[in-house]
Amino acid sequence: MLRWYQTKLARRPILTSSVTSAVLFGSGDVLAQQVIDRRGLEKHDYGRTGRMALYGGAIFGPAATAWYGILQRHVVLKGTTSTTIARVAADQILFAPVNLTCFLSSMAIMEGSDPVEKWRNSFIPSYKANLIVWPFVQGANFAFVPLELRVLVVNVVSLGWNCFLSLINSGEE
Repeated sequence: MLRWYQTKLARRPILTSSVTSAVLFGSGDVLAQQVIDRRGLEKHDYGRTGRMALYGGAIFGPAATAWYGILQRHVVLKGTTSTTIARVAADQILFAPVNLTCFLSSMAIMEGSDPVEKWRNSFIPSYKANLIVWPFVQGANFAFVPLELRVLVVNVVSLGWNCFLSLINSGEE
């Protein structure tokens, strides 16, 4: 299965990462609604799941693929440890706040609510939670995972994270 996925990544990296991100972002929302909220299928908000999948596929997948390539090419220091630390710092200082802002804003727009208000209410708690989880994940990701599999690793870990984002976005955190 991994070999098949790597073949797809080699042929069409953006499309493969986008589809993977869409499926796993949507799955994170399903987990949030069904496992945490225990809504049941009759009360499942399919629109919310669709919005999460759309964000994952249309924005996160392509952006993360491009971003990890940029880090790989342009953040290279003398030692492996210093390179990993610099990549994690860049990821958390540059990509994470931009990605989180895009997520909150696009969700608000798709829901027909005020993106500025959504950002004001949700950015700080989400970014704080991000800083607790993602520096460690990205440290391991940048140190041990080949470039082409980094978005997949983030997407797998993101099943839980996207569950959290979905709850933050819905105001149920």
